[in-house]
Amino acid sequence: MFNTPYIFKDPLWFLALLAIPAIMWLRSRRTVPVLIVPFAAAWHRASLTGPSRWPVIFASLGIVLITIALARPQKVEDKREVRTQGYDLMLSIDLSGSMYSEDFTEGGTPINRLQAIKPVIKAFINDRPSDRIGVVLFAGHAYTLAPLTFDHDWLARQIEQINIGLIEDGTAIGDGLGVALTRLEQSERTEDGNKRKGAFVILLTDGANNRGMLSPQQATEIAKERNIPVYTIGAGREGWVPFPVLDQNRNRVGTRRVVSDLDEETLRTIARETGGLYFRARDNNTIKSAFAAIDRAQKIEFQAKSYLVTTEYFHWFAIPGGALFLLAALLTRLNTRASFRTPSSELRTSTQ
Repeated sequence: MFNTPYIFKDPLWFLALLAIPAIMWLRSRRTVPVLIVPFAAAWHRASLTGPSRWPVIFASLGIVLITIALARPQKVEDKREVRTQGYDLMLSIDLSGSMYSEDFTEGGTPINRLQAIKPVIKAFINDRPSDRIGVVLFAGHAYTLAPLTFDHDWLARQIEQINIGLIEDGTAIGDGLGVALTRLEQSERTEDGNKRKGAFVILLTDGANNRGMLSPQQATEIAKERNIPVYTIGAGREGWVPFPVLDQNRNRVGTRRVVSDLDEETLRTIARETGGLYFRARDNNTIKSAFAAIDRAQKIEFQAKSYLVTTEYFHWFAIPGGALFLLAALLTRLNTRASFRTPSSELRTSTQ
């Protein structure tokens, strides 16, 4: 909820406005003008009539505006503490060489598995604004691309930049899951000892574990101990699939067919034993089933920090106030010159 009051940070400056009528009263009782403020003596010359009053008016308004500016008018937006519901989600994405397999299509054109999965991942991020989402990449090893964050625009840009070949080749499913679980270790979001509440892992892979320090079974046991469901997604079709042939500069020189080696049994076991679900991503619609499954899970509450946003309006009053004060000084100077030139011209006329 938003509250936007207008306030004065230093209201004591308004006491200075009381000096204006006091100065005017004191000057009316003196026979000889005293320079209390710049050009004030000229404002009260008896010879000045009509237009000579404008400097007084402009200077008074200028003083009022400058005093208001010194009181620091502000608009304060009170961003109150907001409670919202969401998940903590880690995406663990396979970047092994087998992700080059071109068993997906887009507009009738073959695309590889990573190209097919990228828009699904970005849609997943964009469609869940209340979730904190992080990303782990794995191939022969596992690395954290992004910790848990609400900055989904930044996260989507990072996803767009990932490519196959960034990590040494291989498929370390156990390490990919293990690093994701490590990123979900936060004591303030645990209950019943070390069991995590409201956290999930989405594991995307197209192969079988053949590298890494942690086996899928060991990573599964860690997830079970921490009460973290793992939703596994197997990418690609079964059997023989087209695979690009690349030269040393990673330029395409042809196409061959390879056997898809997805270990569906391991992915099913991970999902089943941790309380998640397994999906086979033969097309983009599969991820919608994953979203539905996640939405059915229990939600938790996060608490956003309260903070204030202050907008200063000092310049709105200081600039016109200073301009009026300078205008008053200029008019006073012009009137003073005119008052001195008039007697001299009259003297010359009478002499002639």
